Amino acid sequence: MTIRSFFFLIVISLINLPLLLKAQTLEIPPLTDLPRIDRSSPRPEPNILRNSAFILKMKKHEVSGTGYVILSDHDSPEFLTAIDKLAKFRQGTVLRMDDLGAITELKGRAALLKRLLELDPKYVAVAPKIESYRENILLGLWEVFSTLDDDPFIDVYPGILLASNAENFQRFIDRTINHRAISQKELRLMAISQVPSAMETRSLQKAGILRETFAEYGLETPTLAVYTPAAKNAAKLEGKDLWNIHLSSKGDYVKTLSSKPEKALNAAQLVVMHGHGIPGMSCSIDIKGIPTNSANRVILTGSCFSAVPVKSDLPRMSSAPGGYKVDARPAFAMEYLDRDAVVFFGHMRLSSGFPHLFPVLENWMQGETVGSAYQQLLNAIINMRGFRSGGFVIPTPITQRNIRQNTLLYVVFGDPALTPFEKLKK
Repeated sequence: MTIRSFFFLIVISLINLPLLLKAQTLEIPPLTDLPRIDRSSPRPEPNILRNSAFILKMKKHEVSGTGYVILSDHDSPEFLTAIDKLAKFRQGTVLRMDDLGAITELKGRAALLKRLLELDPKYVAVAPKIESYRENILLGLWEVFSTLDDDPFIDVYPGILLASNAENFQRFIDRTINHRAISQKELRLMAISQVPSAMETRSLQKAGILRETFAEYGLETPTLAVYTPAAKNAAKLEGKDLWNIHLSSKGDYVKTLSSKPEKALNAAQLVVMHGHGIPGMSCSIDIKGIPTNSANRVILTGSCFSAVPVKSDLPRMSSAPGGYKVDARPAFAMEYLDRDAVVFFGHMRLSSGFPHLFPVLENWMQGETVGSAYQQLLNAIINMRGFRSGGFVIPTPITQRNIRQNTLLYVVFGDPALTPFEKLKK
């Protein structure tokens, strides 16, 4: 190396020193410092947007209905028996359709709207066949649910009931019926974050925010942070019950844990995850790493593709944010629903992460039902993005990969009338 080259490297290093130092700084702002954003809010600063350090302001919209409806196109006795069992428990009505796919067409939506107006529901639990769980059908539901009155907002409290087969569906319904709101005294938590690089630590920041937020309620939040090879020198959280895993290859995903984090995860009733994802992986945790026979009942993940359908209406994406290759693997949500979950928050495609995840969790922490929080999130997005009747369902054939309706593809699996937690108190 020549002297000239040596001094050139020194100059480049000095130029990049502030950036390198910044990469090693992990700021954990108080929750109260994060701006609450809606359509009327000023645009946040670029740094806030880049780090997803804001929260979508929820949109409350009172529901006038009083009934409980289970909407389903199942025709198998094994599924229908479980559906009838839940309907009896909720003193509700089962509304059967031959094919939920009919609501992607105007005639089908009109027929469903007429029946719902007659039934006047407060809660609508949608139990689709696994092949009917698709993007445009979900959007068709939002179209119908938003036209029960004259405003553009969702007029019922919704929830999705799904499992991979009849046996798992029956077990899922049994867990739902047997669930009792978890008290603050009994609540055990786990946060999982993925750290993709020294420059991208926003998911780790969110774990830190959760730890400080739950500490105000006297609750500890054991935390697992998974570092990809590019994050070798990334910042780390400090405190007790923290475990860091460093992957040797970006394509490696966590399938097993050492004894202490495994024990903490198995004991957690609430699991909150932040980071990138693809089918079969969320925040560097592989579907094979989902614990069995655990206490995990409520799971929220801000990763993309966590609730990907078996059959998609949209063109295939070959890669996902974070530079991950998208393969045809089972959804992370489906594996959790087939095991221990009672409630799962995820996204069919490209998720916005913390800004949309946290307000749902926050509402549940205040003792609200599954469907109430889901409805407020959808209405906040409808308000923010200006969706109106006629603009939910995507016209077919669908050729574009990036669609405006992507932001409405959040999925909350669970009985909409179920209350995950008793209201937490400080």
